[in-house]
Amino acid sequence: MAYADAAMTDAGTIVACPNCGTKNRVRPTPTGVPRCSVCQTLLPWIVEAGPQTFEREIASSVPVLVDFWAPWCGPCRMVSPLVERLGRENAGRLKVVKLNVDEAPAISARYGVQGIPLLVVVEDGAEADRLVGAAPLPRLQAWLAPHLGAAAEHSAAGRPD
Repeated sequence: MAYADAAMTDAGTIVACPNCGTKNRVRPTPTGVPRCSVCQTLLPWIVEAGPQTFEREIASSVPVLVDFWAPWCGPCRMVSPLVERLGRENAGRLKVVKLNVDEAPAISARYGVQGIPLLVVVEDGAEADRLVGAAPLPRLQAWLAPHLGAAAEHSAAGRPD
């Protein structure tokens, strides 16, 4: 999902269903995962957050991949499509939150951001893992896989979706 397909609004993010094309409004929620209102397909959960919305966005029943980035960062522009691809490929098991470090210096400081791109996995509200720098897709997939396995186990154990 390119950002042309998702528009950030105060009331949520508009996401086009990859199955039927229906536009769905996805709001921050600490439980469940977004599904298409028409065909019930799991939707990719990829959002941009700012200082006012970050805490709401990282509260989730699935692992959250936070992408700390900046528009002037070349490696960030290389990693961004890969991060979005991970979000699309793992719909229902992963939420991607993109945070521009220039717009949220206090949050960046709280997470100890020293270099970007920085990818942080947040599980149950706490940092579970981090990866600094641009990495190829296979490395990102291997790094993320253990966290997605935990998400699948939670789902199988009866967590609501």
